Amino acid sequence: MIPESAVTFAGSFLDRADRLRGDDAYIAQQLSNPAALAVPFWRGKPLFDLTDSGPRLCWVKVTDDLIADGPEGPIFMGLDDGGLAHFAADVSYIAPPEETPAEFVDKRTLDLSDTRKFIDLRAIMPDIHHRDAGIAAAAKGIFEWRTSHGFCANCGHKNTVAHAGWRMECPACGRQHFPRTDPVVIMLVLDGDKLLLGRQPVWPEKMYSLLAGFMEPGETVEEAVRREVMEESAIEVGEVRYVTSQPWPFPNSLMIGCAARAETTGITVDPAELEEAFWVDKADVARALAGEHPGIAAARKGAVAQVIMQAWVDGTIKGF
Repeated sequence: MIPESAVTFAGSFLDRADRLRGDDAYIAQQLSNPAALAVPFWRGKPLFDLTDSGPRLCWVKVTDDLIADGPEGPIFMGLDDGGLAHFAADVSYIAPPEETPAEFVDKRTLDLSDTRKFIDLRAIMPDIHHRDAGIAAAAKGIFEWRTSHGFCANCGHKNTVAHAGWRMECPACGRQHFPRTDPVVIMLVLDGDKLLLGRQPVWPEKMYSLLAGFMEPGETVEEAVRREVMEESAIEVGEVRYVTSQPWPFPNSLMIGCAARAETTGITVDPAELEEAFWVDKADVARALAGEHPGIAAARKGAVAQVIMQAWVDGTIKGF
């Protein structure tokens, strides 16, 4: 098995303390507690301290004006080992959104100082500390969900934030709305010592990765793996094994990593899904992961695709 510590965005040093989210008096008390901490987010980007040892989440006092002046209450992220409350706060109000669309990796930021900057999680994945990654992913996922679920799906009225940030409620019809997580299967499709790689046209030049796709209602993980591989490449898959998972807050997915045995090898690419797909032997995958392949740039460090591919090259994930 792949250890959780090897997967970016997995794990957290906080107790999520769901038992306290509905305690309005406790949450209000903590929001006025000068010792309680919050990490600010601006347009989905956490604030990082750029230290000599790498970027770390920047925690400020929850009573700081930057946090307290926000139009919506912070998200209660949980308690540390000492019982100290930690929050995440959307501070996008301090500067309006830019009109230009985001790039594949959004490099736009709002600097608070030379060493404190709001940085896109996708851009900082290779360097983010494991202790910070899970908290950043959870908070980003909630903020993304808030952005897309501001109005009640039942009656159309504007929702209000409730349950310490973890629920939306409609004051008109009473409907409660909960954060959603979209499951995605991502597949290590093997034919002996060969791996199936593909690329989408919007990806950076030469970037190739594992095939992946959203699960559909009524599917098992195994069924989704077989369907997605068939749809994208026309390859039939037999045995499927779970290998690992990764929260993926872009915007709110759970990547479910699987190994799959190919029963056929002829590729017919669906151009609506992929630009190209081909078989690559293990030696070339190893070269790509090391940054030494002239034609293949592997999925970026921090993505579960790279973790799975490296585990296969190292022998942690066995073939069929």
